Amino acid sequence: MDNLYLIIAAVIIVFLFLRRFSTANNKAIKNLTAEEAYELIKSNKDVVIIDVRTKDEYMKGHISGSKSIPVGELSTRLSELQKYKDKPVLVHCASGGRSPAALRILLKNDFSQILHLKRGLMGWNYGLK
Repeated sequence: MDNLYLIIAAVIIVFLFLRRFSTANNKAIKNLTAEEAYELIKSNKDVVIIDVRTKDEYMKGHISGSKSIPVGELSTRLSELQKYKDKPVLVHCASGGRSPAALRILLKNDFSQILHLKRGLMGWNYGLK
């Protein structure tokens, strides 16, 4: 019985790793460091920043100009983002754990310029609003 639990745990760990790895290496998604994201935001006024953390997390501090769309609501709020399908969309969460789910939703819905803030706000040193 102990072996069964170990096998189940191993399968779950592999599944979670592969899910995260699949978005990290997807060529349709550009992973950015905090520095790269900051420079892009400064230089490109078309960048749409999507914060997929909870509303409470967002209220405690967020990147200036970002839109709060928690990852659990993204599928039902895609209509708000339709006008940005061909613009750069930068997605982030707190640490990079939740944003891959949002990236998959955007990919599935044909967003053409998906950007991902690696490490989420953990790596962000440029101030929050």
